[in-house]
Amino acid sequence: MDISRREVLRAGGTLAVGLGLSGVAACAGTGTPKPAASADDPGSATKGDISVWSWQGPAAQLKALVPAFNAVYPDIKVTVQDIGNPAIWEKINTGMAAGGAGLADVLHIGVDYLPSYVEKFPIGLADLGPLGASRHKEAFAQGLWATVAPQGRVNALPWEANSGGFWYRADVFEQAGVDPNALDTWDDAIEAGKKIKSRTGKYLLGIDKPASQADAANFFQLLLQLQGAFYFNLDGAITLDSPEAVKAMTVIKRMNDAGLVSDLAGGWTALIGSIKQGTAAVLPWPTWFGGVIEETVPEEAGKWAVRLPPAMRRGGSTAATVNSTHLAINGSSKQQAAAWTFIEYVLTRPESQVAIYRGKGIAPALLKAYEDPVFHTTSPFFREQRKGEVFLEALKAPSPAFNYTSDYARALKVVTDAQTKVLLKGADPAEVLRKAADQLAQQSGRKLVR
Repeated sequence: MDISRREVLRAGGTLAVGLGLSGVAACAGTGTPKPAASADDPGSATKGDISVWSWQGPAAQLKALVPAFNAVYPDIKVTVQDIGNPAIWEKINTGMAAGGAGLADVLHIGVDYLPSYVEKFPIGLADLGPLGASRHKEAFAQGLWATVAPQGRVNALPWEANSGGFWYRADVFEQAGVDPNALDTWDDAIEAGKKIKSRTGKYLLGIDKPASQADAANFFQLLLQLQGAFYFNLDGAITLDSPEAVKAMTVIKRMNDAGLVSDLAGGWTALIGSIKQGTAAVLPWPTWFGGVIEETVPEEAGKWAVRLPPAMRRGGSTAATVNSTHLAINGSSKQQAAAWTFIEYVLTRPESQVAIYRGKGIAPALLKAYEDPVFHTTSPFFREQRKGEVFLEALKAPSPAFNYTSDYARALKVVTDAQTKVLLKGADPAEVLRKAADQLAQQSGRKLVR
């Protein structure tokens, strides 16, 4: 389980805003959902009773939108249920395995779970294309449409999109005499980290070296995605030991060998402790993490700043959509049209997304929402920066789709094991990744691309 994002989402408040980089538990089940009785007759688009499953922070925001929704659609009764996170994932899986029995009409699903549900239960989710989703294809951040509709069938509609960020202690950089804006590449960051360590005693960043939690490879995955690469290609074949992956792991090894990486063994608890203690100068976390920092060390207002992460090569991309969540419709729902009316109201109206952002800080995938002034206001905590503009730059940048597949959990396990060997035993990145890729191919039966 990915403690970092799951616990954050559980907590609610301004920090409960994003589904993080990793951490699925493999979904199981062999049941085949029944084709929806409403496949040809999706029901009324303006009346009916629909249920919605989400979790803590997001569920609260969906509930808050219902009165405004009912002012426009008074005959659609919406019941939003907070199922909890991670409980929702197995509950969806169980319902799909039972042919859709007991499932809500609308389902909130993370990017790392969506492919697993689609692969295991091909008609478990409704195709949103015939309901009208395709007209919104260009409305969302780049790469997300291909993520929710990889084969043309629209499995869900994007809700949030979190870009990789580079949150840093500006005062520490100043003390070390390092200009954070001059870090064009991670090679530059390593050299800066050496100065920071020698002049302030602080590490550059932290990693859960023994992989005590499943999200220990978050940083590795960020470096991979900055290069447009992933554990699998869009066809689902394994690319775990690609040149890009080896480069990413090599960067991590160089940092560790130089003494720039603190050990966050213990996962989320260790990370929060590190922030309070000021152990590291940089926190390479997504959009939503700013709220975590503010709530963890409110007394450090004015000491922090944010930028997009350095590129992996000079002139390379600094943008990576590292995680996202979506709304889907149960394939066996008899109220698909009404469910779609609600989803469209929530996800394609800038006003709805702005209200959600104001409530819980959930970064919208809907680009037009960023025209609202709330995304262009300055933050006293982050040195009067316009954080929304920093991450909007990333969302507008070219970004490929990534295929998490139903074997993402297996990939995480072999990746974190490989990373631990590099960090704790000094193993060769190319060698451990090659073995990890071979192991993943054996476990999953997927094609291995080299």
